[in-house]
Amino acid sequence: MKIGFAITSSYCTVEKIMKNVLELVELGYDVVPIASPGVVNCDTRFGKGKEFKEVLEKITGKEVVSDIIEAEKFGPKEKLDLLVVAPATGNFIAKLANGITDSPVTMATKATLRNGSPIVIGVSTNDGLGMNGENIMKLLNTKNIYFVPFGQDNYINKPNSLISHFDMLVPTINEALEERQIQPVLKEYKKK
Repeated sequence: MKIGFAITSSYCTVEKIMKNVLELVELGYDVVPIASPGVVNCDTRFGKGKEFKEVLEKITGKEVVSDIIEAEKFGPKEKLDLLVVAPATGNFIAKLANGITDSPVTMATKATLRNGSPIVIGVSTNDGLGMNGENIMKLLNTKNIYFVPFGQDNYINKPNSLISHFDMLVPTINEALEERQIQPVLKEYKKK
């Protein structure tokens, strides 16, 4: 099975998500890495873009798709059986909910939806219970879009922040392939 794994610029979560990419490869999935340009080009306090890109390519054995034109191929030419977007920023969620296609991740998502394949979203945003709340609700009610269960990661200092339980990615994928949203989608988040 061919799974796209698209990463957006939630820099504090990017390194953690690499475990999920590795897990999918170890389970035998053909994983195609896709990333927002900011992920592979920007250096932040959470890591260097070039290093993230190198790790992704080493794990998957494929070059990272980080260009909108290159991502369009996931529609007619190179169909994905499923696309994971994780971490999915509020910016990505807003664009998807409002039909904006201006990055490789939004293009790959649009192309995959056009083919009728499922999209699995692992949210990581500081405004999920703020301005992006309505966008998340809109996507929860959109055909072929499924969410990794999520909760508030720091309700005292960041009361609008949401993050997915990335340890539940594989079960979410399994349910999405059966056209079901894993439940409960809202799950208490306990810091470890």
